[in-house]
Amino acid sequence: MKIATAIGLSFLALPVALAAQTPEQVTVIHAGQLLDKPGSAPRGASTLIIRNGRVAEVLSGHQAGPDGAKIIDLKQKFVLPGLIDSHVHLDSDAGGNAALIEAVTDSPARAAYRAAGNAKKTLMAGFTTVRNLGDGSGATLALRDAVAAGELPGPRIIDAGRSISTTSGHMDATLSLSEDLHGSINQENLCDGVESCRQAVRKQIRRGVDVIKIATTGGVNSRIGAGLGRQLFDDEVKALVDTAHLYGKKMAVHAHGEDGINAALAAGADSIEHGTMLDDTSIKLFKASGAYYVPTLSTVNGYIERLAANPNAYPPDVLAKVKWRIGVTGKSLAKAYPAGVKIAFGTDAGVSKHGRNADEFELMVKHGMPASAAIQAATVNAATLLGVEKEIGSLEPGKAADLIAVDGDPTVDVTVLKAVKFVMKDGKVFKDE
Repeated sequence: MKIATAIGLSFLALPVALAAQTPEQVTVIHAGQLLDKPGSAPRGASTLIIRNGRVAEVLSGHQAGPDGAKIIDLKQKFVLPGLIDSHVHLDSDAGGNAALIEAVTDSPARAAYRAAGNAKKTLMAGFTTVRNLGDGSGATLALRDAVAAGELPGPRIIDAGRSISTTSGHMDATLSLSEDLHGSINQENLCDGVESCRQAVRKQIRRGVDVIKIATTGGVNSRIGAGLGRQLFDDEVKALVDTAHLYGKKMAVHAHGEDGINAALAAGADSIEHGTMLDDTSIKLFKASGAYYVPTLSTVNGYIERLAANPNAYPPDVLAKVKWRIGVTGKSLAKAYPAGVKIAFGTDAGVSKHGRNADEFELMVKHGMPASAAIQAATVNAATLLGVEKEIGSLEPGKAADLIAVDGDPTVDVTVLKAVKFVMKDGKVFKDE
């Protein structure tokens, strides 16, 4: 009995002994310039000490670091935290009629492979974290876990599962389809009335989502001529938001018209996505609630490029809304930023092309944000919105070693972020040109 006990104890001690024998992974990065805390001025020549995938020290000058450490020479580069895109759809790059065909012909497995490819493109573009705000198949929920386990390359994923709307709302996948097909379409994400809306949120939470996304207004790509105004009643919006918060989940709200924007903000939404028609009441509600505005200006790039390639890329009802969106994009940001509304970076990639997320920076600057503020929106602001500010968003001791390097100072010329030369996530190098 005593021998058996001793053997059992020795096996219990084995993992501890093996862990003690695992060598510490230490990397020393020499940066030409370093923006360790976006919102503050960049530092000059600096050294980052990375231990086991986390920032251990941030030092001035180029210092040798511990004996045996791996040295990465970025002395000719500008180093900053890994970027965060708060609004993507990794499972698709299609739009208009092509997106409809894709939705009814592709298998869930094909969507999963496409999501994995788009995730890699996104990571290579310097975006080490994304918030995926809706897919129909569950591909990105699985991808989230595969990336976290180190099985596939990709950004850290905060996932919303299926986005929620009313019947005939923006997330109703049966719009424009033959009624004979409706029964084969999963519609657990549609709700009508308070109890139905509470249940819709709970169904997504049951799937293991990180965040909830709803639509309070119509959408540009909705294949229905119902416009871009409000499509939820006050009690439905409140039921959705309150249920998400009850379970500790933040609420992201797709909204274009000011009526749907304001209803969501009054109900306690954590972010407004698109927010195309903010009014003075919207600004007051944003500031009172502390909610974030995610402008997603890049959608217009996708629209313009698809129409240039094919003038009939969108059906008439959608085309009218596309043209409207192109014409008004940026006006809300030009109003919100100087008023002190908190801005988080988000592209709606999937409507625009994956891997070109940094195009958003140029549009943000075009519509009134200084380059430094746009970078802050894609780092510390986005990290706070996503609830991961203790892990990422800046390069401070204890945080994940997510960082990128570019040629030139992006606080002077934000377009250099379109050509990221070096990407590290959790201390692992994924790109080094």
